[in-house]
Amino acid sequence: MAMTIEAPTRHDTEQDMDPGPAGRAEARRPTGPPRVIARGIGQRLGRTTVLQNIDLTIGTGVFGLLGPNGAGKTTLLRTLATVLNPTSGDLRLLGFDPLDGGERRAMRRRLGYLPQNLGYYPNFTVAEFVEYFALLKEVPAAKIDKAVATAINRVELDDRARSKLKTLSGGMLRRVGIAQAIVNEPDLLLLDEPTTGLDPEQRVGFRHLLREFGERGTVVVSTHLVEDVGAACSEVAVMNRGAIVFQGSPTALTAADDGTAAGDSALERGYSRILRQARQ
Repeated sequence: MAMTIEAPTRHDTEQDMDPGPAGRAEARRPTGPPRVIARGIGQRLGRTTVLQNIDLTIGTGVFGLLGPNGAGKTTLLRTLATVLNPTSGDLRLLGFDPLDGGERRAMRRRLGYLPQNLGYYPNFTVAEFVEYFALLKEVPAAKIDKAVATAINRVELDDRARSKLKTLSGGMLRRVGIAQAIVNEPDLLLLDEPTTGLDPEQRVGFRHLLREFGERGTVVVSTHLVEDVGAACSEVAVMNRGAIVFQGSPTALTAADDGTAAGDSALERGYSRILRQARQ
C-alpha cells in the first residue's frame, strides 16, 4: 500500500567525532546574495503557535538548525519548503514569492527537500523513485536519466538502483531520500534530520556532500547531532519553543561554553548553555 509522499505534484501551482576548534576547519561562511529571506515569520497549527517571529537571511553555504524535539525545526523547514504557508510575516526564497502560484512553481524547480518522514511506494525501485521526483521537479526529459544516475551515485547506491524500496534498510531508504532531494541539482536544499539511520562512515560522506552543495548553493539542515553541525555547517541557529535563540558560526557557539553545561565537547556544552539560558 502506498504511503503519502509530502511533495508538490507536477501540476501543483498552488501550492565521527568532533575534533574541537583546534582540529576542525570551519566551513566557509555564507556568501553571495541571500537565497532565503524571512521576516517576522509565524506559524500556527490549530490554536498552537509553533513559530514565533522568525528572522533569517541565508546566503550560499551550509546553514544548520539545532534544537530539542518540539523546538519548531521541522515546521520551519516545511514552511521554507512551501509545504506550509506562513500565517504571518514575509518570505522570499531564491528571489521568489512562494505565495504567488506562478513564482512558487518556478521556485520549486530549484528546490530540494527531504522531510523528516518521507513516504514512498514500496514496489518502486530506487531508480524509479528518484526518477519520479525528477519528473515532479520538471527536470528536462533529455536530462532525467543522467540526473537520476548521478543522484544515486552520490549517495553510493549504484548497486541497489534496481532494488525495490521495500527490500532496503532504514539507512538505505534515508539515502534514497537524499537522492531524490538532490536529483534536480537544487539551488536551495532543505534537509530534515538527514543522517538518521546512517552509519558513521556514511555520515562522513554525507557531510562532504553537504559541503559540496554549499559551495554553489544554499543548504539548510536540521539535526539534533551537534557534531554534524560542527563538521559541515558554516552558520548555525539554535531554536527553542518556536523561536531562534542563537545565530552565528559554530566557533561562536563553541565560545558560549563556560564549563557549566553538560556535553562531551565545547560545541555541545555551548549549545547546552544557550538552551539553558533560553529556558530561564
